[in-house]
Amino acid sequence: ILAASSLSCIGRQTRSPYDMIMISLSSSRLILQSWIILDLIINILNECFNYEVNIYVISSTLYVFLNCSGLWFGAWLSIFYCIKVASFTQPFFIWLKQRIARLVPWMLLTSWLCSFAAAIPFAWDVPGVYSNFTAPSSLTNSSAMKTTMNNKVTLLIYLCSASTALPLILSVLSSVLLIRSLWMHTRHMQNNASGFRDPSLEAHVKAIKSVCSFLILYIIYFICLLVILCFEFFPLSYEDSICVALLAACPTGH
Repeated sequence: ILAASSLSCIGRQTRSPYDMIMISLSSSRLILQSWIILDLIINILNECFNYEVNIYVISSTLYVFLNCSGLWFGAWLSIFYCIKVASFTQPFFIWLKQRIARLVPWMLLTSWLCSFAAAIPFAWDVPGVYSNFTAPSSLTNSSAMKTTMNNKVTLLIYLCSASTALPLILSVLSSVLLIRSLWMHTRHMQNNASGFRDPSLEAHVKAIKSVCSFLILYIIYFICLLVILCFEFFPLSYEDSICVALLAACPTGH
């Protein structure tokens, strides 16, 4: 997909908004998939919980950045489909349909900035959280250090959830609107059908199924991400492996 979208842009003076979204989405997910594989290899080669602090910081920060940017690009793709395909007559929707080509570059830039802002606290706070696991503590201050550690971990979980929840909401809303528009148009075509198989009607039904499948994969990905963040699994355990496998498979299926 990345190669096809890149080749279609070669020789053009202006890039189509679809190609811009697909290049950003496919490249971010390709890098994310590669990084997940590399991180698993590092985790296997090293002893459990013996990460170097610098490696842990780089791994967490880069993962949050790539994951958040991929979710944003997926949300923009859903919004782009909704605006281009749906047939609503509201003034704001018509305004977006006329200006979507000029808005796409700014949408992508906003995604990079939001992802970068979401990843910065992980670079700052992860070393402090990690040091609480490894630094020796006395009996008098162990409770205070544990409370501080839990507060930092909870804050990072909330931040990561918030950075991924907004693109999820946008994707769900745009997908639901698109499904509703396609379903209404399909019902209208069925009422006016002459009894023969209509290729256009079948195309609309397939489009509804595709959008529904995209939405299901997107929600599964978000749920697995929350499960990994909220529950502390032992690395390479059965539960952790299932969540990691789903996190890797859902973007590919999408």
